[in-house]
Amino acid sequence: MRLDAYLAEYWPEHSRSTWQKYVKEGYVSINGKVSKSPKKVLAEDDEVTTNIPQKPAHSERSLPIIYQDDNVIVINKPVGVLSHSKGAMNDEFTVADFFKRFTSYNTDTNRPGIVHRLDRDTSGVMIGALNEKTAKLLQRQFSDRKVKKQYVAVVDGIPEHPEAMIDMPIGRNPKHPSQFRVDPNGKSARTLYRVKNSTDKYSLMELEPTTGRTHQLRVHMAHINTPIHGDKVYGSPKADRLYLHAAALEITIPGGERKIFTAAVPPGFASMEKK
Repeated sequence: MRLDAYLAEYWPEHSRSTWQKYVKEGYVSINGKVSKSPKKVLAEDDEVTTNIPQKPAHSERSLPIIYQDDNVIVINKPVGVLSHSKGAMNDEFTVADFFKRFTSYNTDTNRPGIVHRLDRDTSGVMIGALNEKTAKLLQRQFSDRKVKKQYVAVVDGIPEHPEAMIDMPIGRNPKHPSQFRVDPNGKSARTLYRVKNSTDKYSLMELEPTTGRTHQLRVHMAHINTPIHGDKVYGSPKADRLYLHAAALEITIPGGERKIFTAAVPPGFASMEKK
C-alpha cells in the first residue's frame, strides 16, 4: 500500500491530500526514518509513525463583536485576518478560529461557523452561525440573494458616471488561476455604485453587490478604470491597505427579525478622500 493511502486509512481524521502535505513536510517516518514521498510503497513489516506539530490554540486572540445571541455572531473583521484556513498546513489565526469558541456548526472542519467570507484585505461586517439550523437559514439567504450588502471604498480616479449599475459577468483568469476578470463566458455579476465624494485623484464610493462572486467589487471597479486603492492584484499596491470595507449587512436572523449590522468606516478612508 502507498504511504499516503495507508495514513488516510488508519488516521481518517485527515484526508489523503492532507497526509500528502504532512509527508512532504517531514512529519511522517518509516522505521524511524523520515520519508518525504507520499508514493512510497510500504512493505508488510514497515512501521509508520507520525509527528504532526500541534497547532497554536490562539486562545488569547479576539475579534471585535458587533452582535451575538444564541444563534448568530457578528464581528467587525480587521484587515489582514483570513476568514478561514486555506488548508491543513496553515496555522495563522482566522475568523473561523474565533467562531469555533461559540459555535456547534462545522467544528470538525476548518470553517466552523462560517457562512460567507471576506477577503483577507477587506475589513468590516461578517456574520457567523452558532448552530446548523441557523447556518442553513443564513446560507439560503446568501444563495437566494436576499442579503443586502453595502461596502465603502476609496478608488483611484473618478468614475465616468456618478452612479451606475455594473452588469458584467466574471470568470477565472486562465493565465492566473487565483485571479478573476470580466469574462462574457463567466458568471453573472452585478454591482451598484455611487460616488459620495471625489478629489482630482480619488473617489469615495458606496458599493452594493447584488451577486457574490469572488473578487467581484475589485474586478468591477478595475474594469471601469477606477481600481480600489491599495489593490495589489487589480490595481496599484502602493498603499497601507486595501481601501474596501464591508460597512453594512442586512439579513434575517432566526425568529424572523430583519436586522442591519454596521461597522464604522475606518478613519483612513476619509483622510484619503482629502488627499
